[in-house]
Amino acid sequence: MKKQLLKSTVVLATAALGLVACSNNSNEGTDPTPSNDGKQEVLEFYHGYFHNEDEWPVAKVMRDLYDDFAKQHEDGPVQFKPTPVSGSLVDIMNNKVASGQFPDMIDLAGNAVSLAAIEQDLVLDLKPYIDENNLQKNVGLNYTQNLVDGKLFTVHDQMFTMGLWYNKDIFEATGAKTPEEWNDWSAFSSAMEQVRTDKGIYAFGAGEPAIRLLNTALAETEEGRKLLEQPLTEEGIKSVAFTNALTTVMTAVNQNGAQNSGGSADTYSADFVQNKSAVFFNGVWAAGGVVENPAIAPGLYPGHVAISSCGGGMTISSSMSKEKQELALEFLKYMTSDEVQKVIFEKVGANPANENINVAELAEHSDDPTVKLLGTAIAQVKNADYAVKTINDAWGGDVRSTLINALSESAASSDVNQKVQETQDTLIALIN
Repeated sequence: MKKQLLKSTVVLATAALGLVACSNNSNEGTDPTPSNDGKQEVLEFYHGYFHNEDEWPVAKVMRDLYDDFAKQHEDGPVQFKPTPVSGSLVDIMNNKVASGQFPDMIDLAGNAVSLAAIEQDLVLDLKPYIDENNLQKNVGLNYTQNLVDGKLFTVHDQMFTMGLWYNKDIFEATGAKTPEEWNDWSAFSSAMEQVRTDKGIYAFGAGEPAIRLLNTALAETEEGRKLLEQPLTEEGIKSVAFTNALTTVMTAVNQNGAQNSGGSADTYSADFVQNKSAVFFNGVWAAGGVVENPAIAPGLYPGHVAISSCGGGMTISSSMSKEKQELALEFLKYMTSDEVQKVIFEKVGANPANENINVAELAEHSDDPTVKLLGTAIAQVKNADYAVKTINDAWGGDVRSTLINALSESAASSDVNQKVQETQDTLIALIN
């Protein structure tokens, strides 16, 4: 999604970063009471773009978009009040839900909508409005990926889109096959073994980034892709597709070395930019951080697989006045409009949700090298043989965390098959 230099999750990190708020309106996870002068109702919109401009310029771009919308509607019956949150957006939501309410409107920054909120009918179904206004292409993949029992409760204005990044010079120097030649995992494994022959070079940073390898290893088979489209079950955990994918990735992490495991993508970003590692598992948003190194190029995962996921985004309370609800829906339309979505691509550096946006054309006519590189990376993902949702969106954060820990531990394991079995047992206990 939307992160500065090589952030590991454009969508999840916004809510989690523990940085100092740039606005006196920001809060630490509490639910401030909106001011009301008695003349207008107030539509409170919570978001995670609290950062100072010099700390993260993207945050200022997003706040400007919100402020422009507020100005456009300042004379209406409802005041649009964007409220930056420096604490947890999920806490804002859950605290409200615990009292049988829901925030007026909130950008969940990739986090899932509370199931309790859905079960209590606290959130508005956005699908009727989207259908009535022919916004299906504007909301893009949200329209299918975020559908729950025929209803659509959340729309993210940008995608969590991931191929990978690799160092062309290292691959050329070692004679290793590049990503376009990775027709299967065997080709990838051989390439990683080859790049490790370059003295002082390691293949990739594992730990948290290894979840992306598992994500895409599952996508190589039809059975694995089906698993990612449904809740994780004991049968799924014991399936051939899941067992093979987990074994394959744990073997790759183990061969890569325990010294290169653990931590998040940020742990390995500096090494990659400084030509000390060959591959970096991170999203298209990393373009701005790698553009100054001409050796770095975007690629896809083994089997020409990519990740493209919506996650939770703009979510609206079902218990507001007609006027507030109308303004909230108008804001949804505004944020997925062609004009705003172009800004999200060119200035935010993210993959826009709107399918009307021709990122390849915008990149071709841009003088900004970051925009050009971003356009190339997104185009590759769009042309992937398969693009799947994240494990987090498919199975939830607890499963994701369990798998990340297990993958990190597998780097030092003396018996990968035993580690696979232990991990499956842990997952079964977790879901039960």
